[in-house]
Amino acid sequence: MQRIISGVLAWADGQFVPSDIAIESGKIASVVPAASAASNRALYALPGFTDVHVHLREPGFSYKETIATGTRAAARGGYTRVCAMPNLSPAPDSAAHLQAQLDIIERDAVIDVVPYGTITVNEAGEALSDMEALAPHVCAFSDDGRGVQSGDVMRAAMEKAKSLGKLIAAHCEDNRLLRGGCVHDGAYAKAHGLPGICSESEWGQIARDLDLVRKTGCAYHVCHISTKESVDLIRRAKKEGMDVTCETAPHYLLLTEDDLMDEGRFKMNPPLRTRADREALLQGLMDGTVDMIATDHAPHAAEEKSKGLAGSAMGIVGLETAFPLLYTYLVKKQRAISLERLVELMSLAPARRFGFPCEGLRPGADANLALWDLDAAYTIDPADFLSKGRATPFEGWKVCGKCVETLYRGNTVWKPAQRRQSS
Repeated sequence: MQRIISGVLAWADGQFVPSDIAIESGKIASVVPAASAASNRALYALPGFTDVHVHLREPGFSYKETIATGTRAAARGGYTRVCAMPNLSPAPDSAAHLQAQLDIIERDAVIDVVPYGTITVNEAGEALSDMEALAPHVCAFSDDGRGVQSGDVMRAAMEKAKSLGKLIAAHCEDNRLLRGGCVHDGAYAKAHGLPGICSESEWGQIARDLDLVRKTGCAYHVCHISTKESVDLIRRAKKEGMDVTCETAPHYLLLTEDDLMDEGRFKMNPPLRTRADREALLQGLMDGTVDMIATDHAPHAAEEKSKGLAGSAMGIVGLETAFPLLYTYLVKKQRAISLERLVELMSLAPARRFGFPCEGLRPGADANLALWDLDAAYTIDPADFLSKGRATPFEGWKVCGKCVETLYRGNTVWKPAQRRQSS
């Protein structure tokens, strides 16, 4: 059966064109000029987003999130593909351990979920995981949540990943510089007597890894950068021609330490940094140093986030709010980037870098897309989330842009009417 989506502003070759989209057998059959002019409040048809940094918490921590709840939250946010981080139990460090995760994905996921394999056994930073057995089934290798402390181990991992044609996606964090910190080592930490996390704990390990990339030729991706020094290092590496990319997250683009409150919903790793860091990240978006935006969606139980900045677990949720926040504040209000650039950062660039199909809305492509009402205004309310996680620093923010339907391979996986049955 064929479905026609009529009179939408469809993404086509970097611009939005009034179009009718025909979908058949899970594929886009055609995208043609709309039979009638789009209305003033036409829906936008965007290619499904890809988030390369998501914590779905299953197996091992399903009280925080499950693949079922996490992928439904992702679909609501316009995502049709997510890459699941490996800090799980069991950690996917062998084919057998990975299979436990793959079985749940096959059973419960409503969109494409591609797991990471660990760099080291149980993310302990010592012996390498069974990277060869994992490689055909994972998007990349990461010990996310922990920096690989040993340069020798990271070099061996890079050499192995290169031989397998896989990315190393690095969580860069030097444990020697953490000192029990819970927020950025800046003005807020000093004013409130809190231990701080210095910027060098991030950029120092990036600098080490970039030197290893020079020696190994490994394809390297830096997770959730938050400092101006990280931006500068990656910019210089790209100018050298190194095979390096990076991501940042919405909270680092929209918030700084000046916005902190003593609530768990403001605690994440890396922490919110300074205004100068935020400005450097925005400049990196504009000049191409920052390649993509990922949410680092990291749900926790309410109790784990109820102990203020000092005692709460690190991590916030973001799948259901990322696009509305970025569209409202970076595109619509600040005009820092264009809507076209935002689509590139959230959809095309991450897919391209991680080796996924990057066809957009073209005939023959999988019908992975979302319909957005960009004029719909509302207030972010965590009580309405599909994710089990509720911790967001953006609670109460006013945004524009509501996803009214997400299709994965032509099937509707999110519509507002599905809210009750998807919870």
